[in-house]
Amino acid sequence: MSDKSTNFGFKSIPADEKAGRVRSVFDSVAERYDLMNDLMSLGLHRVWKRFVSEVAAVRPGERVLDLAGGTGDLARLLTRRLGTGGKVVLADVNINMLERGRERLLDAGIVDGVDYVLADAERLPFAANTFDCICIAFGLRNVTRKTEALKSMYGALRPGGRLLVLEFSSVTVPGLRVLYDAYSFRVIPWLGRAVVNDAASYRYLAESIRMHPDQNALQSMMEGAGFERCDYFNLTAGVVAVHRGYRV
Repeated sequence: MSDKSTNFGFKSIPADEKAGRVRSVFDSVAERYDLMNDLMSLGLHRVWKRFVSEVAAVRPGERVLDLAGGTGDLARLLTRRLGTGGKVVLADVNINMLERGRERLLDAGIVDGVDYVLADAERLPFAANTFDCICIAFGLRNVTRKTEALKSMYGALRPGGRLLVLEFSSVTVPGLRVLYDAYSFRVIPWLGRAVVNDAASYRYLAESIRMHPDQNALQSMMEGAGFERCDYFNLTAGVVAVHRGYRV
């Protein structure tokens, strides 16, 4: 992709159109986003997010940014580890997703220790050295300029802070890859049509996974943005990976 174009699933589109198209996708699916996540992943997304919350190793009193935090699954897990002196900022570029996340956290009895911010990952509205930890789960692949987003996250971290990226990645078992492709391009759009009446949005989500950098490529991108001591963990045979990097 050139600076003026990018991918939207398998399509090449003008770069300045992607954010609007992604916003439309999540406007369409926000109401039943959580139900679809459970159906599509057979509940595994909850295990993956729990793993992120553990690897993040947040401590009482720290400030944490849950970026592209959507409906608040990860924010809920993180608040339990921060104690009364800590703070989670739940941020998303989509107002409908952010409002849904706020509703779900309030329903869970989580009132204090959470702020809500409408934010673009490429241009985070936070001062430098604000956060001890930044987590982004299933959001980076929807960003137009991923390198700019990673640099913005780096700047918002304090020295010694860490970034955790949970994202769909490249399946490491060849035999599983064929089954996974069939599931992604047949079953997931069918579920989208049946549950949300929107097969196209879930077809895009399946395509966007294939266009996202694989494990080694994403690690290189993080290193290029300034992160050090980068590594990653494959989960469920590489269906997803958790990347970790530090600002030192």
